Amino acid sequence: MDFRHSERSQALQDQVRQFLDEQVYPAERDYVEQAAANRAAGDPFRTPDVLIDLKSRARSAGLWNLFLPDDRYGAGLSVLDYAPIAELSGRSVEIAPEAMNCSAPDTGNMELLAMFADEAQTERWLRPLLDGEIRSCFSMTEPDVASSDATNIATTITRDGDEFIVTGRKWWSSGAMRPECRFAIVMGVSDPDAPRHARHSMILVPLDTPGVEIERSTSVYGYDDGPHGGHAMIHYDNVRVPAGNLLGTQGGGFMMAQARLGPGRIHHCKRAIGVAERALELMCKRAMSRTAFGRTLAEQGVVRTSIAESRMAIDQARLLVLQAAWMIDTVGAKGARSEIAAIKVIAPRVCLDVIDRAIQVHGAAGIGDDFPLASMYAHARTLRIADGPDDVHIRSVARMELGKYADAR
Repeated sequence: MDFRHSERSQALQDQVRQFLDEQVYPAERDYVEQAAANRAAGDPFRTPDVLIDLKSRARSAGLWNLFLPDDRYGAGLSVLDYAPIAELSGRSVEIAPEAMNCSAPDTGNMELLAMFADEAQTERWLRPLLDGEIRSCFSMTEPDVASSDATNIATTITRDGDEFIVTGRKWWSSGAMRPECRFAIVMGVSDPDAPRHARHSMILVPLDTPGVEIERSTSVYGYDDGPHGGHAMIHYDNVRVPAGNLLGTQGGGFMMAQARLGPGRIHHCKRAIGVAERALELMCKRAMSRTAFGRTLAEQGVVRTSIAESRMAIDQARLLVLQAAWMIDTVGAKGARSEIAAIKVIAPRVCLDVIDRAIQVHGAAGIGDDFPLASMYAHARTLRIADGPDDVHIRSVARMELGKYADAR
């Protein structure tokens, strides 16, 4: 396995580090204050002005759409070459990914459109996303079914002449509350009598279409995620859209969902590792600066153990994610299914463990808002559910491992 990054990737990593040091980290306090002011003014989903400015600066510096391996639309980096950039962005996960137009769910949606959109869809939806002019959401999870088994999805996409009618209720459509969010990619049942994994399609639904009702936003451990655009519950009430809004082929929803998840898992996991690195940094600085029982925390054995365990766990997780990225580049996402499933479990688990240790070292300060650790923990915990709960991925790894021995029975 060759985990070496290209010269171009290394140069971009240096640029991103400089961007973080000079532009992003100094803007974090302004971001928090502006988000709070927007919330107090009754406009929690408004984009903080400082983020708009950072996006302009990132684009001018060439740090834009780095995640897209398709060089028609993005940087043309391999999955392995983009991985360390995703990790760096995770060090300021609320700001840096979006500042570089590399934040979910738009990244996954742009990947889908780059792979499956026709010319008209590309011009209407993909180009504005690439330019950062609009945002999008992905409507898959539903409140009334166990969406960990995606075949349970009940929303219907029914052909009626030159239109499709979309009917159902979705939630956790992240980003939909943002004023800039213009459309959703909706997954639903289009062919109920087909085999289980050929029943679903994806369709592009403008959010201003009659029948689209954004009912409310859900919260994450009490956080409204306003600047990100919340996590909307959306009722699609007999929504009619042109047949030309169907993305890809009818019945191809599951195939497209899997194509979306491969590189996207690398992005999520590497950002989680970036979060863990930032938490470890905060832990070490706190340990060096605080004194208890006559010695600095850094001199206490239990704290040193927490620091060492964190470093070892982060480095192990990083290697596992790099292996999955390298395999996607060399054998494709299908050939890397077990590795992709494994990192989806391991990276958030490691991230949470490191943040938890950092909170412990910070004491009462760790659970408040003076440090970002409480927010980090709440949002890292969601990764054990988002894009499929841990249990589903553990089940997949076990099934593939046992499959090696099926012929020997």
